[in-house]
Amino acid sequence: MKKIRVSLLCLILSLLYSCGSDLVYLAPLAPNASVLAFGDSLTAGFGASPGQGYPEVLASSAALNIFNAGISGELSREGLERLPELLAQHRPQLVILCHGGNDLLRSTGADAAKSNILAMIAMVQAQGAEVLLLGVPRPGIFLSTADFYAEIAEQTQVAYVPDLIRDVLSDAALKSDAAHPNSSGYRVIAGEIESYLMEAGAI
Repeated sequence: MKKIRVSLLCLILSLLYSCGSDLVYLAPLAPNASVLAFGDSLTAGFGASPGQGYPEVLASSAALNIFNAGISGELSREGLERLPELLAQHRPQLVILCHGGNDLLRSTGADAAKSNILAMIAMVQAQGAEVLLLGVPRPGIFLSTADFYAEIAEQTQVAYVPDLIRDVLSDAALKSDAAHPNSSGYRVIAGEIESYLMEAGAI
């Protein structure tokens, strides 16, 4: 029953995204292409069993070479400092970028997160890679994705999935705590990213 519930949610979310978001086409990933999943605890897989974060699930289901570069608790300014070495080491064709949640939880705020994420995207693009940006919700009882993610996507024209994390965290069955999915939630995230990459032409 649990697997059926997750599958139905994936189908519903896929229909919502295909009808309600602007698809940005991506270059097909080469067979040996490196993909960098970059972010904080949402990328690291906090709240799930080891190896059950979305990057690992996506790597397995889509047969992609994905490096999980998530660090729990990281602020966007710290991520910006960490990114250049990872780009040089892995030379990714695609970076899945999910950052800024800790800025929203702490006093550093949305302005700092927006500025740092813009700088991350510029850095990735300067290396010749593409970006898939994931929106992160502001903390609160009624979750909504922070507005600056849409502003970043419009300004940079990167591929953008706005409300996936919000929708997962709005379902008690898919989260381990108020800010993190559980293993089922990360599977939903991986499935929706895979669907986007297929629609966008990357895989």
